[in-house]
Amino acid sequence: MKSFRTKAMTAALAASALIAGATSCSSDEAAAEAPGSTFVSKSVLEAGEANPMIAQGVAIGGGTAVYKSSGIGPGASNKAAPEGTPESYIDTDVFAGGALPAGVTITEAQGINALKRIRDNLEAQGLTLEDVVTMRVFLDNAPGTDRADYAGWNRAYRQFFANTNLDTGDTELVPVGTAEPAAPMERNSARPSRFALEVASLPAAGWLVEVEVDAVYPDGEEPQ
Repeated sequence: MKSFRTKAMTAALAASALIAGATSCSSDEAAAEAPGSTFVSKSVLEAGEANPMIAQGVAIGGGTAVYKSSGIGPGASNKAAPEGTPESYIDTDVFAGGALPAGVTITEAQGINALKRIRDNLEAQGLTLEDVVTMRVFLDNAPGTDRADYAGWNRAYRQFFANTNLDTGDTELVPVGTAEPAAPMERNSARPSRFALEVASLPAAGWLVEVEVDAVYPDGEEPQ
């Protein structure tokens, strides 16, 4: 009797193993055949706006590779200004001799400098400004002012982001300071989600702008 029970139990276990194995193989085959998602990211934009500055939000695909930069500020390239002053961070490749044209604020100049460095940071990882989906901006008020210069920052931002018309595809002209609007420094249709806020100070003496971004790799691409 004992031998019969043992044989019966052994047979039942063997049958269970066969069923489990068949189910596992079936599941593996289904998983292998299931097409992978090609969804990378999508900015949520307000309906009816042809040239919005930022997105209301952004959706990112579950399988998307995301690159997150550290906080990046302007580089000190203006040797004509004392070290550690806001003016020392004016990009002399953009503003010769560190002289700012009429209406260009120091925050605007630093914003341009910082965004150029963001671009360099992304390109070193095989990405571009068009791949940016979120942005965080920290602004300090310039000496002699009691509030951060959001208008100057926004002019700098438009030089590199959100400068195409979504309805027509045309390039939107952007002013530098109070000059007549002209072609932006880099054409880019990307509208990342973004916040910008004023802080009491930034880590480098003289910085008025610090930016960090998240960028997504195009479908099928991976970090270098």
